[in-house]
Amino acid sequence: MNSIRRQRGITLSGVILTGIVLVLLAIMAFRIVPDVFDYYALLRDVKATAQDVTLRNASVAEIRLAFEKRIQIDSVTSITGKDLDISKEGNEIVIAFAYTRKYPLFANASLLIEFEGDSSGAK
Repeated sequence: MNSIRRQRGITLSGVILTGIVLVLLAIMAFRIVPDVFDYYALLRDVKATAQDVTLRNASVAEIRLAFEKRIQIDSVTSITGKDLDISKEGNEIVIAFAYTRKYPLFANASLLIEFEGDSSGAK
């Protein structure tokens, strides 16, 4: 009986290629994750500022200043109070924002992420 056994498994070149892909994905994750955390802190600060009852009759400048104080505490650097779109809907303050981050990948290829949100939670 002459049975031929086929070897199974992954080749060395497959292991190296998989390793390279995983390392590149990890590098991108390490660059993107801090900005994602920054976005969620920013969203939390926008909602807290809009829901602050002491700001119901405040001017736009006072709302921006209150927001600036909150982002200083959370060390958010993505946007400033000047970048906010502040309006009133009924008796509620609505604060919206939008910004982009560009992450160079290689040569002339980049990853562009658009962050946006508002105090109503709709976005």
